[in-house]
Amino acid sequence: MLQPEEASADCLQAMSHESSTTASTDKGVLAGARWLAGSAEETEAVGARFARTRPTFSLIALEGDLGSGKTTFARGFLRAAGVRGPVRSPTYTLMEVYETPALSIVHLDLYRLQDPGELEPLGLREWARPGYVWLIEWPDRGEGLLPPADLRVRLQGGIASHEINVNARTALGKAWLSLVENAAACP
Repeated sequence: MLQPEEASADCLQAMSHESSTTASTDKGVLAGARWLAGSAEETEAVGARFARTRPTFSLIALEGDLGSGKTTFARGFLRAAGVRGPVRSPTYTLMEVYETPALSIVHLDLYRLQDPGELEPLGLREWARPGYVWLIEWPDRGEGLLPPADLRVRLQGGIASHEINVNARTALGKAWLSLVENAAACP
């Protein structure tokens, strides 16, 4: 697991953050947190915080409308994990696998899926093991064929900022979210 970096004062002031471990009306949520990001860079910074504290196998479900910041969050995660070069949403290819010295990251965009069965030819089972982190945009389109998400990240665009709500869905996700919240990590 990577150690968090010290946060800059500017970064801490730029992003608003709230946390909650109270019972949620959303079934299956163990803990939750919320960030407000005023720019794409701040959305990437939140994604980077999760990359710096990541477990060796996990799945993040990225949800939100078109243009809400799902790929921007993923880009921040991928950059902090050591990926260099362009990071684009794999809308047309469905999947992009990024190799880093520490792990492999499977980035899926299921927006174009008409049926979850279309995932079968991708051979996803071979990546459902330690050493792989999954970032899945539009995970509802693959329902029933995907492993359960450890974290559900819901992005919602606004006039002045994006709201980023993160819900832990597994014990691993709850521990991971706690690490992120307790880390003084900001790029």
